[in-house]
Amino acid sequence: MAQRHTTSLRLRLRYRFDNLVAGGTTPLIGWLALACLAVVVPASAVLVWADRAAPPTFSGRLTAVWVSVGQTLKLGGAVGSPLYVLASVTLALVALLFVSTLVSLITTGINGRILSLRRGHSTVLEAGHTVVLGWSDQILPVVSELVAANANQRRSAIAVLAPRDKVDMEDEVATGLCGTGRRTGGTGATRIICRSGPTTDPTALARVSPQTSKAVLVLPPDGDSGDAHVVKTLLALDAALPRPRGTVVVAAVRDSRNHLTAKLAAGPGGHVLCADEIIARLLVQTARQPGLSLVYQDLLDFDGDEFYTAAAQGLAGRSFGEALLAFTTSSVVGLLHSDGRVVLNPDPGTEIGADDRIILVSEDDDTAVPEPAGPWIDEDAIATARPRSRYAERLLLLGWNRRAPLVVEQLDEFVSPGTTLDVVALGDGATVRAAAEVAAARSRIEVAFHSGDITDPDVLAKLDVPSYDSVIVIGETDRETAPVPVPAATAPAAAAAATAPGTAPPVFAPEAGSATDDRTLVTLLHLRAIGEAAGRELPLTTEMSDDGNRLLAPARAGADFIVSGRLISLLMTQISESGHLADVFEELFRAEGSEFYLRPVADYVRTDREVAFATVVEAARRRRECAVGYRLRAQTATAPSYGVRLNPDKRRPVRFGEHDWVVVLAES
Repeated sequence: MAQRHTTSLRLRLRYRFDNLVAGGTTPLIGWLALACLAVVVPASAVLVWADRAAPPTFSGRLTAVWVSVGQTLKLGGAVGSPLYVLASVTLALVALLFVSTLVSLITTGINGRILSLRRGHSTVLEAGHTVVLGWSDQILPVVSELVAANANQRRSAIAVLAPRDKVDMEDEVATGLCGTGRRTGGTGATRIICRSGPTTDPTALARVSPQTSKAVLVLPPDGDSGDAHVVKTLLALDAALPRPRGTVVVAAVRDSRNHLTAKLAAGPGGHVLCADEIIARLLVQTARQPGLSLVYQDLLDFDGDEFYTAAAQGLAGRSFGEALLAFTTSSVVGLLHSDGRVVLNPDPGTEIGADDRIILVSEDDDTAVPEPAGPWIDEDAIATARPRSRYAERLLLLGWNRRAPLVVEQLDEFVSPGTTLDVVALGDGATVRAAAEVAAARSRIEVAFHSGDITDPDVLAKLDVPSYDSVIVIGETDRETAPVPVPAATAPAAAAAATAPGTAPPVFAPEAGSATDDRTLVTLLHLRAIGEAAGRELPLTTEMSDDGNRLLAPARAGADFIVSGRLISLLMTQISESGHLADVFEELFRAEGSEFYLRPVADYVRTDREVAFATVVEAARRRRECAVGYRLRAQTATAPSYGVRLNPDKRRPVRFGEHDWVVVLAES
């Protein structure tokens, strides 16, 4: 009972205090004054009466109490006539009021400044920094790669502007970078500066000083209106940056239909990537060249070897074929002409101009040092390529999304006539019409559409998946409605359905990365079971949105994954560090020209002896190709490189096996 009474009394006192505080300033000042006097006056009286030197008379002691109270409360405690005491107390109160007001104003100003800084509204006063505009799941890969790129610099900065709370952004970036496991460890010498504000407002853009930065990256936000937001941000950036501008501007849009609009908004010198086209291209390349995704991963991140350019120096007037063996620790792949043209894998007889630059793969920009590799060529080890005939293939595409028509279009450019492609996806009306239109426009590949849920093990079991030469799994969003049963439609029948009067154009639902990856993970789980039952590894290439989900994927070590968000992030950071790389990647990813291949090493060198990699480069040169690395079959399941070695030292001997591969840049 006593405890209950005590608790009740404490609650009542607290309740009365809350009412007192809520009553306003005047009552609060009065009660605080009374409380102060209730403590100070008795304490002063005790001090006076306890003092042996205190006045003997009662009036004298009262005067001493008054002096003690005045000194404690900073009221002076003057002694004299009543008018004198009143004037003294009045002056003390006025001084106390002014000093308190001054302290209050200073405190309010400091608090306001601190609050403004925490809100991220102050201006970044940096030069040569990198600006990142927007916030999406790409922010951590972008910042992580920029930190790695700046690892050899003593002082660098990254300024992020997004419509989010500054403190939340800083915490998320710090937490994300600590979990990347990079060798740089956290942010290293790079400072991450976050500012809050809309990226479509030129006034807010001024907070991150884009006019003094070396590069600006515009991230596409998540959601349906991401591309439109990128275009508006580019327009705001165009208004904020003076022309001509030396700042590299890099942006990305998802839908290929918005690519041209974004390029116009970016203006001259701006670089806009189309995620759909690049992802579709890499899906097809990797499906036809297993292991190619690992090559691109190594080339695009800053932990391994990347693209750089080097001055021609002593190579001016010599042929490109001679330049291939002019570096021992860098791999030459092309030329950057003085007029800005980029040519990958040019004819070996192409003459190098005095103002041209050499495009090469190297560990860093300061490791591209010329050193002849010719002395390490073993002529006796160079092999003659065996003739290989092309044949019609059976391909399987599981899932359908906005990029699927581009995937089918890319496949049609590479396959042999008579190749068949079976598409299995949830068959609503929009999907059927889209597949029909795509099938009708193909000339080499025969497309057949089958309606079915790719997460259903019964649907997958009926497909005889192990019989296909290649399987591609792409992200597919779930539908709220049940799939419409549609029989397998060949290209002519599908084309007829597409051209029926009154049919609407295909409309694709927005893709949610998490939901899409969830369905992909379920599909991969069933495909793994099918592969284990068949006793073989399925030739599988998978598209995913989130790199974190890739780690959960039930697939063999070193499997081919095209993680769309991370891949575009890597490309953007590479271009932001070297603007001319935009032309290199555009040349690399377009349908015409040269691209990377993994080809049997036995077509280049003999496998019964050790050979220096310079011998492989020479063998590739004779086939008008650029050799940049190799992949060892015995190490395909060994992390982290899974057998891929790019830009090896040309002097180092390697013992290849019959089933190893050479990574070459060759004409498609």
